[in-house]
Amino acid sequence: MARRGGGPVGLRLALAFVAVAVLAVALVAVLAVIFTDRDIAALVQLRRDDLARSLATDAVSTYNSGSPGWANVDLAPALQLAGGDGAQAAVLNSRGRVVASTLTVPAGTPRLMRRPLVLDGRRIGTLLVRFTGQGLTSSANNLRTSLVSAVIGAAGLAAVLGLAAALLVSRRISRPVMRLIESARAMGGGDRHARVGEVRGAPAELRELAVTFDQMADALTSQEQLRRDLVADVAHELRTPVAVLQANTEALLDGVVAHTPEQTASLHEEALRLGRMVGDLQTLAAAEAAALQLSLEECDLDRVTAEAAEEWEASFAAAGIRFGWRLEPTSVLADPGRVHQVIANLLSNALKFTPSGGEVQMTLSAVAGTAQLEVIDSGLGIAPGDQPHVFDRLWRGPGAAGTVGSGIGLAVAAELARAHRGSIEVASEPGKGSRFSLILPLAEAAS
Repeated sequence: MARRGGGPVGLRLALAFVAVAVLAVALVAVLAVIFTDRDIAALVQLRRDDLARSLATDAVSTYNSGSPGWANVDLAPALQLAGGDGAQAAVLNSRGRVVASTLTVPAGTPRLMRRPLVLDGRRIGTLLVRFTGQGLTSSANNLRTSLVSAVIGAAGLAAVLGLAAALLVSRRISRPVMRLIESARAMGGGDRHARVGEVRGAPAELRELAVTFDQMADALTSQEQLRRDLVADVAHELRTPVAVLQANTEALLDGVVAHTPEQTASLHEEALRLGRMVGDLQTLAAAEAAALQLSLEECDLDRVTAEAAEEWEASFAAAGIRFGWRLEPTSVLADPGRVHQVIANLLSNALKFTPSGGEVQMTLSAVAGTAQLEVIDSGLGIAPGDQPHVFDRLWRGPGAAGTVGSGIGLAVAAELARAHRGSIEVASEPGKGSRFSLILPLAEAAS
């Protein structure tokens, strides 16, 4: 499959780093060249003014040394000294005639620097100065060239350093990203064990993303396993009644057994068993979608609990189990019908696993902003290794072999509790009984 987006993310990050480094250096370099060139030009002009002023001062001083006039003035040393700075000069008398000159162009050439020679307020001549490309100008040009070379070298060095840093940073970023992509592809290809694992040296956000991905993969794997277990458990639970129905009906059709009321009652009992299983599965599906179907209202949980207790009181009495309850007034934001269903499932579970002569107590109280409903029995208890599975769908512990049920009741109760933003907790000790606690937020906290 062709990759989109212009290439690997690491390469793009590296090129982006290099581009930013080069652009930054180029911007600084352009600004440095502009401002430095302006300063160099100002210094050159200042030096030229100083040289012209010095030549004018020397010319006036020489004119005034001895008998006044230009007849015996020797200006050659000063003009030759100016030539060392790349300057050509000429001195004209007051009539415009050349007294001394090192100019290689006519005195009337434009762009010559002209400076009057004044002595005691009287103009005695004119100084002409022309700056060539030698001396001072050559030094200024060399300085500009060196500056540009340094800037180019700095840009190249910045590009190399930027590339090195970019490769390190991009590798640090792209490596966990590629591992995420590979793990996602493996998961999509059916490998449910693919994980990113620990990503050392990666940024915190990418490490958190890797952990989140692995948690998501674990959840998907767990859900897939639950789905498979559910299908296997449903098939296992349905196999026995279906086999019994099939065998008995075939026996009736083949005339192997006679059609008696007892035979009809047996078939009816198996049909009822199938109906209960299908109903339990439908109830579980409804419980899992309860968050979308709840009719929430502020209700008195103690009243709903008392109604459920009164409905089950006769069943406990028939089983020879002492049943009592103590309820404090509590108000919750809930669906009364669904909460009644949760309480009924907890009481049904206690009834199944408490032997005759035992005791079941139910209490309701408000604790730290929550309503806590506890169902405590003196039944068989649950082994520590089995307690994490009591809310799994279709799970039945070793002690449930002689009881009627499909292993869905507690799963339904747990789903409904979660739909109400609550939970169910279990604490049990084998041989001493179990305590199931339904915890729901009070109405004030829920609203």
